[in-house]
Amino acid sequence: MNMVDPTPAQERERLAAFYAGLNDEELRMLATQANSLTPSARGILQDEVSRRELQIELQDPASTPDHAEPANIVTLRRFRDLPKALIAKGVLDSAGIECRLGDENLIRMDWFLSNLVGGTKLWVNAEDASAAAALLDSSELEGI
Repeated sequence: MNMVDPTPAQERERLAAFYAGLNDEELRMLATQANSLTPSARGILQDEVSRRELQIELQDPASTPDHAEPANIVTLRRFRDLPKALIAKGVLDSAGIECRLGDENLIRMDWFLSNLVGGTKLWVNAEDASAAAALLDSSELEGI
């Protein structure tokens, strides 16, 4: 299966439509984990919260000790199933390669959304992409 990365404008539209479809309680739940969202996704979530005039505070990404926004990230892999994404993230974390999962929280809320959003994305810094890919392609991790 060949998935094409959406353009930034398409991704913003997709997220805006998705957030608009969530009920207030689902937005509150997502806001408690907003530190795991990309800056763009956080902004779109904040726009939806403001549009509904809800009194919801998004979790501040600076409040997490390991927060560091990479300057240039790439999507290394996409996973339909969250457990495989978590294993791959764990492998890279163990090797000291900074990485992040995209759409992880959405898929945790309802795993049927995985196909809709193009799976859980494994993001790495562009300069770490080759080493990360080689590590995940190793024979011990075949199938991830």
